[in-house]
Order: sequence, then C-alpha cells, then structure tokens
Amino acid sequence: MELTFSGEVVEWRGPAPYRFVALPPDVAADVQQAAAAVTYGWGMVPATLRVGGTTWTTSLWPRQGGYVVPLKDAVRRAEGIELGDVVEVHLVLGGQSPPPQRPRR
Repeated sequence: MELTFSGEVVEWRGPAPYRFVALPPDVAADVQQAAAAVTYGWGMVPATLRVGGTTWTTSLWPRQGGYVVPLKDAVRRAEGIELGDVVEVHLVLGGQSPPPQRPRR
C-alpha cells in the first residue's frame, strides 16, 4: 500500500524530544485496515518513507487512535525541516524487504 499525505511537524517531549508528522484521519484509517498484516507488535507498523529526496525505513507509531511518523534528525537536517513546517510524506506500508540471504555451507 502506497499513500501520500501532508502534515505539520510537531514535537512530543519524552525522555528525549522527538519530531513527528501525524497521519490525517483518513490515511490512518487506511493504515489501520492493513496494519494487522504487517505489524510486529505494540501496534508499530513498519514502513518506508520519503520526504523530499530522503528515503528511510522506520515504523509508524500508534498515537491517540491514529499513527505518527517519527522524523529522524538526519532526515530533518538533510531536508531543512523545522518544527512547525508542513511536509509531504510518501509512505509505503510494510517497509522494505531485506535482501535474500545466501545459505551457509
């Protein structure tokens, strides 16, 4: 499943400050329908994301009945993203498959 949405970069203060973009309710509903097939526990949903020219693999975090995308420091620096910016996020649910492993001899 591939989705594109826009959202504001917000801060969530915990032991360390994090920056997130919340999925709009309609996008979160689509993810929720597919989540059972790809989640690995705690409601985390693996995904490959792209903002601007930067692509990375992470997990969507469940939050307040929806999901949020964590924005890594490296992504924010590479794209010049600041708190309060509105960014377009391209999401591929399920993340990337690891490369095939060669059998050991």
